[in-house]
Amino acid sequence: MDFINNWKLIILLCLTLGLAPFFPEPHLWGKIKWIAGGANGMKFMDWFDVLLHGFPFVLLLRKIALNLFKN
Repeated sequence: MDFINNWKLIILLCLTLGLAPFFPEPHLWGKIKWIAGGANGMKFMDWFDVLLHGFPFVLLLRKIALNLFKN
């Protein structure tokens, strides 16, 4: 379970899987805008994309929270 707490791995995942594909805009950013606009027409695959591309950022937030509240 040490890999899940590895800063380098989490940052790498955020920059690659989290933001891929990069052009014309990061995939996750497009999905977030779609959800903010009401998520009209989103299918299961679109929600799965949000989960897949958002998971590295969930790990990052988890790691930050663990470090902040460690004391």
